[in-house]
Amino acid sequence: MVQPAGRPSPAASLSPWFVGIVALFVTCLIVSNIIAVKLFTVLGHPLPAAVIVFPLTYIFGDVLTEVYGYRRAQQVIWLGFLCNLVAVGAIYAGQLLPPAGFWDGQAAYERILGYSPRLLLGSFVAYLAGELLNAAVLARMKLLTRGRWLFSRTIGSTLAGQAADSAVFLSIAFAGTDVPLGSLILSQWAFKVVFEALATPLTYGVVGFLKAREGMDIYDAQVSLNPFRLWS
Repeated sequence: MVQPAGRPSPAASLSPWFVGIVALFVTCLIVSNIIAVKLFTVLGHPLPAAVIVFPLTYIFGDVLTEVYGYRRAQQVIWLGFLCNLVAVGAIYAGQLLPPAGFWDGQAAYERILGYSPRLLLGSFVAYLAGELLNAAVLARMKLLTRGRWLFSRTIGSTLAGQAADSAVFLSIAFAGTDVPLGSLILSQWAFKVVFEALATPLTYGVVGFLKAREGMDIYDAQVSLNPFRLWS
């Protein structure tokens, strides 16, 4: 059933498939922030280990927007933000607890799981900017393409969303340092876009399956893209 409005019915939006996608989205988001401390190189370009997981959040975001509509995707994005905030708060609280006398892992805990305020700010702002832009672009492109050429929407929205995410995070986190900012932004953006492009067949399969199983195909014709307007 093709639905013109951006608000799926409560029963459909709380289906096991929807809940599963939301759970995977939030898990990938939190895991990517934990493993981001590890750096590796691809063809001489430095990348954080988070790039092996974080692009999946954009794939799940595309699926949510394409099947359930922009409003549902927007709500999940904000939910992910709050869950990440809880995770960071819990990790920080654990860091503050006095270590047992026989435990010698405090320095390692702080080294791997500790966050500087600057990195946290960059991560949070970049996540919201990138994910919300990704969902908005896909929703509008779906109207422009009349639901055709899904690949153009998934890749086009990723080009915009991942550019915002990489540029905002790295600019906040490393501006004024010796880090080669332009090269790092470009390499992260390119890696994530290629990741999304290669995953296009998987995205097609998941979207097609969910549309058939849920009986939904949302077109956000009269839905505001205001990122703070969650319930109308």
